[in-house]
Amino acid sequence: MRILGLAGWSGAGKTTLLKGLIPELRGRGLRVSTVKHAHHAFDVDVPGKDSHTHREAGAEQVLVSSANRWALMTELRGAPEPPLAELLARLNTVDIVLIEGFKRDSHPKIEVHRAANGKPWLHPDDPRVLAVAADVAPAALPHAHLDDIPAVADLVLRFAEPL
Repeated sequence: MRILGLAGWSGAGKTTLLKGLIPELRGRGLRVSTVKHAHHAFDVDVPGKDSHTHREAGAEQVLVSSANRWALMTELRGAPEPPLAELLARLNTVDIVLIEGFKRDSHPKIEVHRAANGKPWLHPDDPRVLAVAADVAPAALPHAHLDDIPAVADLVLRFAEPL
């Protein structure tokens, strides 16, 4: 299993890029999974559902299953957020795992950058940024335009590293 992160400031286009990359990589015959870092207040469960009631009653884990999918929710209840390596270890084996967010972690990354955001580049301060997907080209790193999904997929396959 190989991993590669897409790191960038909010609004740079990471999720939009992933939306195009996943089917592109699948079309090349690869099995793809993702890990997404979310804001503190995110929730996949909703009030009124039995699973939500179970969690609110104090269950540490709730596994919801149907004929289409299953999901395991684990309440941290004050424990620290698990490190990225621990989260990756919970995934089924696939060809490549794309990581959205976790920009401060030390894994191989493609920086996603949009000039209109006015945010600074990440790569000058992060040696694990190996390439860039942006609407402007940096001088020192391999790059592809944000909208050129096949070219970004080529960068993903070039720079993804074994877990």
